[in-house]
Amino acid sequence: MLPNLSFVLGGAASGKSVFAENLILNSRLRPTYIATSRIWDTETKTRVDVHKSRRDDTWTTVEASFDLCPVLSRAKPDQAILIDCATMWLTNHMLEENDLSTAQGQLLSDLKTCAAPVVIVSNEVGQGIVPDNALARQFREAQGRLNIALAAQSEMVVQVVAGLPNVIKGTMP
Repeated sequence: MLPNLSFVLGGAASGKSVFAENLILNSRLRPTYIATSRIWDTETKTRVDVHKSRRDDTWTTVEASFDLCPVLSRAKPDQAILIDCATMWLTNHMLEENDLSTAQGQLLSDLKTCAAPVVIVSNEVGQGIVPDNALARQFREAQGRLNIALAAQSEMVVQVVAGLPNVIKGTMP
């Protein structure tokens, strides 16, 4: 059985989304995918298409770049929700110059009250070099703060490296 909130963290192309998708599918609950990415260019479209190709018609997909509350508040206990990913959600808010503290607080609140188990995917961005520009450094700090808050609230935290899961908090279902 999936915990109320699971957090799957890893680097880019680490296998974290595939791992998270399998968590949802193995729950045997109705899978719902909240896609947070906006399509900026052909590279992003190709990446989104790869993610879409892994999901069959048993998945309900909802595109939500900013406000996840409508989906989370309507969720039922027989669903399992995958948010892929917190990094793109944060990027969207940063690029629109939204108040990140308010957006993060709302997301954490919405996750607490969701009736369905939620798995949220995010990138670990703090293990690389210090970025050379202010926006990238601001993003890295904001992503780190968001990841810390999500991990603290989650019952299970899994870091995925090279496709291999490492449970950091809680136990695997």
